Amino acid sequence: MYKRRIMKDRLFTLAVSVLGLLALAPLFHIIYTVTVRGVPAILEAGPSFFTEPPAPPGSERLGGIAPALLGSFWLALISTMLGIPLAFLVGLFLYEFKESRLARLVRVFTMSLLEIPTILVGMLVYTIVVIPLGGFSVAAGAIALAIVMLPYVATYVERALDSVPATYREAALGLGLSRARTSLIIAGIARRGVLAGFLIGFAKAIGETAPLLFTVGSARNSLNPSPFEPGDAVPLLVFQFIATPYENWIKLAWGAAFVLTVTVLTVFIALRVVVREVRL
Repeated sequence: MYKRRIMKDRLFTLAVSVLGLLALAPLFHIIYTVTVRGVPAILEAGPSFFTEPPAPPGSERLGGIAPALLGSFWLALISTMLGIPLAFLVGLFLYEFKESRLARLVRVFTMSLLEIPTILVGMLVYTIVVIPLGGFSVAAGAIALAIVMLPYVATYVERALDSVPATYREAALGLGLSRARTSLIIAGIARRGVLAGFLIGFAKAIGETAPLLFTVGSARNSLNPSPFEPGDAVPLLVFQFIATPYENWIKLAWGAAFVLTVTVLTVFIALRVVVREVRL
């Protein structure tokens, strides 16, 4: 009987290990493929890969993805400035007034945003921002990305605040602190979880493509630093260039995909290192 239990335990451990490796196999395949195809393209282009716009289609040289990098920088900066403060306040509101009708309504709306296809967010921003302003712009894309990141950040913030023992809140209120001051103290205690939400929202935003199709404008050769002009983004460049028949643009797409993959993986590694103590 004892040997049978040992055998079952080992078989179960082996089965779980194999299934775990199978679940990770697509991720490793993606990383391997992007690295094998992307690194040679970057090496072929040299430093110009990061400093020049793409070469004309069919050209013997590759050019670079500088406009896309600049656009992604502006998109990340503006969407973070717009989305994270708003999402933090939403998460704080859901924590403070969790039993109110308005909080329940906001929570349902927030959860719904998690399930809505992000391309619909791009269409919404196209309708309410792009059309009234008369053209595409990086700012319109940033607004779309801010909406995309909002439910992720708000959900993590609320759960992080909920993870703080109620005794801290009771102690703060018992000392005569205001509700607002108490909430900020709780947020400070849950700072690792709050930071996790910020990083998750940021990673989600920088990897999105669909909301940018209707908002940014794909200004491939423009290095205009103004966020109120059409721009480009790395995910958008990858999506559009990989489907073309031009060899130099396909190589640029693989190189840009490698840059994007490294950026997202770096954010998630930082997330695991910095907030490894978070339990949500």
